[in-house]
Amino acid sequence: MTGPRVFLTAEWRCLAMLSFTVDPALLLPLVPRGTELDSHDGRTLLSLVGFRFLRTRVLGIPIPLHRDFDEVNLRFYVRRETGGELRRGVTFIREIVPRRLIAAVARLAYNEPYVALRMQSEVPASPGVSPSRVRYAWKNASWQHMTMSIAGTPFVPDPWSEAAFITEHHGGYTRQRDGGTMEYRVEHPPWRVWTAERPELGGDMAPLYGAAFAEALAGVPVSALVAEGSPVSVSRPGWLQPASTRRP
Repeated sequence: MTGPRVFLTAEWRCLAMLSFTVDPALLLPLVPRGTELDSHDGRTLLSLVGFRFLRTRVLGIPIPLHRDFDEVNLRFYVRRETGGELRRGVTFIREIVPRRLIAAVARLAYNEPYVALRMQSEVPASPGVSPSRVRYAWKNASWQHMTMSIAGTPFVPDPWSEAAFITEHHGGYTRQRDGGTMEYRVEHPPWRVWTAERPELGGDMAPLYGAAFAEALAGVPVSALVAEGSPVSVSRPGWLQPASTRRP
C-alpha cells in the first residue's frame, strides 16, 4: 500500500482490553491471505476491546449525531513483512457499534464485520479524567458486558511487553468477499495504560461470537488493562493482494 490517504480521524479513549490465550487452530481459518498469525512469547492472543469514539470525522467531515459513540470489538493479531519492514496489525472477528449508519459505512468501505446493537458505557465524561471503573455493555438477544477496575497510575509499556504488543499494532487486515485482502493503517502515539483489576465478562457470548469463541472468552484472561487513548487517524484501505494475484 503506497501513499495512504486519511479516511477517518477521531479520538479513541478509555480502551478496556481483555485478552485470552487461544489455540492457533481457532484463528488460522480467519487469517487474511498475505498475513500470518502474530504471537507474543509463543502465545496466540484473542482480545475483547471496548472504547469510546470521540470527535469522529469521515474524509474530514463531521457527521451529525455520529461523532461520539462506543465500540466493542473482538480481534486477533497478525503480521506481514514487506520490503524488509515488519507490519503488525489486527483482524476483527466482530465489531459492535450503536448506530446502523456507522456499521453500514464500515462494511462498505472496509468489509469489516460490523453490527449495530444497543450499547451502554460507564466511563469518565472527559478524556482527561483518570477512570476508576470502566464498563461497556451491548445487547444482542440479551445484555453482555465487560467491566474492570483501575489500579495504580498509568505508564507507557516497555516496547517488548505484552501490554505494548496488545496496544501497538498499527495495521488492519480484512478478508474480502472475493478472497483478497485489504490493508489500512492506524496512526497514534504510544498509549499510557493502567493495570486493571477484577475484570468481569458477563452474559451469553455464543449467539454473537459462536460457540468456539464463547468458550475461549469463558477462560481466565491473561491480560486486563485500560489504555488512555489519543487522537487517531485511519487511512483509506488499499489492496494487499488484489484478485488478479490470488492463488486459485
